[in-house]
Amino acid sequence: MNQSENSQFLGTEKIAKLMLKFSIPCVLSLLVSALYNIVDQIFIGNSELSALGNAATGVVFPIFIIAQAFAWCFGDGCAAYLSICQGRKDTQSAHKSIGTGIVMTLLASLVLMAVFFPLKVQLLTLFGASENSIGMAVEYFNIILAFFPVYMLSNMMNAVIRADGSPAVSMLSMLLGAVINIILDPVLIFGLHWGMTGAALATIIGQCVSFLVSFIYFFRTKTFRLTAKSFIPDLRAFSSALKLGTSSFITQMTIVIISLVCNIMLAKYGAMSQYGVDIPIAIIGIESKVFTVVINLVVGIVLGCQPIISYNIGARNYDRVRQLYKSILLCTLIIGIASTLLFELDPDAVVGIFGTPTNIPNPEDYWIFAEKTFRIFLSLVTFTCTIKMTSIFFQAVGKPVQAVISSMIRDIICFIPLILILPTMYGIEGILFAAPAADFIAMIVAASLTVAYMRTLKSEGTSVAEKTAVIRDTHKGVIITIAREHGSSGKQIGKMIAERLGIPFYYKEMTALAAQESGLDKEFVSDLNANSPTLMHDLYLSTNVVQQAVIAQEKVIRKIADSGSCVIVGRAADYVLRDYPDVLRVFIYAPKEYRKRRVMEIYGDNPDQADKNIRRSDEARAAYYKTISGNTWGERRNYELLVDSSVGLDTCANIICDYIASAQAT
Repeated sequence: MNQSENSQFLGTEKIAKLMLKFSIPCVLSLLVSALYNIVDQIFIGNSELSALGNAATGVVFPIFIIAQAFAWCFGDGCAAYLSICQGRKDTQSAHKSIGTGIVMTLLASLVLMAVFFPLKVQLLTLFGASENSIGMAVEYFNIILAFFPVYMLSNMMNAVIRADGSPAVSMLSMLLGAVINIILDPVLIFGLHWGMTGAALATIIGQCVSFLVSFIYFFRTKTFRLTAKSFIPDLRAFSSALKLGTSSFITQMTIVIISLVCNIMLAKYGAMSQYGVDIPIAIIGIESKVFTVVINLVVGIVLGCQPIISYNIGARNYDRVRQLYKSILLCTLIIGIASTLLFELDPDAVVGIFGTPTNIPNPEDYWIFAEKTFRIFLSLVTFTCTIKMTSIFFQAVGKPVQAVISSMIRDIICFIPLILILPTMYGIEGILFAAPAADFIAMIVAASLTVAYMRTLKSEGTSVAEKTAVIRDTHKGVIITIAREHGSSGKQIGKMIAERLGIPFYYKEMTALAAQESGLDKEFVSDLNANSPTLMHDLYLSTNVVQQAVIAQEKVIRKIADSGSCVIVGRAADYVLRDYPDVLRVFIYAPKEYRKRRVMEIYGDNPDQADKNIRRSDEARAAYYKTISGNTWGERRNYELLVDSSVGLDTCANIICDYIASAQAT
């Protein structure tokens, strides 16, 4: 069964059925992950540690996120790269990148420990710990920090396990850890009266169990095998994985920045208010855990639907893409509205789950601030969920610029400035109003981007991949791959060589064949570089739908090479066929002015247009080559021949043919 047949159900099956199949495991996985962050606070809040204990865990939470940022960056990057390698059947690069990822995760955890241990008091104070809560925070933090390697490795390995085709094992790993944490918390906190130490030990024991399950799995993986050589750092293989995980790192560090700024402002203006420092920090800590549960429901749904969205956008099933968006939006609105009603009508019930304050001077102020926080700070949580959903949707359709804008507009561009400005006018309540104000502005931007994008989707029905392109069998012999600068006439030279040698020529045929292989639309595959934004080439090329097309192209290039002697133009064929014998790798270049004249002659561009198109095309080709190979496009060592086409097309073709004849003669 080819990739087209294997993926066809994504374009034909009922959307509701697909959403259930793909989203439920993702939602459950994220909810289990959220349990780690919420269970401790529930038991701590209901113990003698009470509100101060919750304030202490609240200031430690951002440090967890810093560790998670590195672990998810390495893990998600290696997982994405593993999926790409599976499509390429490149097991060598896969095990090297994963082995290097494990080593880098371990090193990062040790570096964080070395930095955080001596600076723990200053760090926790920076995140909002007061003189009343700092002792509890340090007690909790010391134990958590000592097990950073286990925590980070567990998170990193879980991502790889999911990509290896074992999401159930990944789920089991997290679920066992969460269940053990839930069981041990009351035993150690209430039974043995170990306080913050008990809460921390329950957490790290759960993490150790999760790590153990993941560790055992790595001895029986499905698509790769780790050996001792896997753990010798290979930065070249790992660099590709690292780029694919960058977005996860940015997302997590954004949370850290927001938490840091928010806690600093709460501590500053809380000290000036009737609530003091500890009540606002404790309540915001509770709010962030509750909000995590809500947002994880939405993120789980849309992340689960990413493969469905990506396939249908690549196949240009635009009506189906719109229907998917509407279905995901409906789910998001239901979750957001239900949460808003709960937070507005009975916030005390939500906060009450985390216990009744017993160790603060004015408990009634605790409930007053809790009500204000949930009713004001989370008043537009439906907008927050929709903005997050929109950002992930744009990632799925291969629009990284829109994804970054819709994600950053709320948190970085709006929320942080507002949280710095509004308290100067309205005191601590100004901090609470910063969130809905940011949500309102960001929602306008996200909605505008979505409407504009939807208007670009012309109703074309279900695309049918072109069936006329075929791979022609030929005699065994040299395979010529041609990479070229835009305007250097590399395509024309390649065609001349093929005609002189009497062998097949592949250029546009590759995209038609890749469309057949993947089930994606021919024009979408053909226009990968044309659609790549001027900025964020790498992020665009790492999106799910683009990777589907890239993997299909690489399969087709290998099939073409297996059929015998031929000429292949573009698509990083020189790298894809790096392990094939009898491959002549050619790079065609020319002076800039010569290329501008050629572009103006062929495409009718004016000088400015020619210059812009040359720059854009070359940048896109370089980014594509770098993403595929990790090498530099046009670098001499990657090719056997580099030819300046300004000497004439016939001369170039003669040079290459003479080189082939000479090589065959020897």
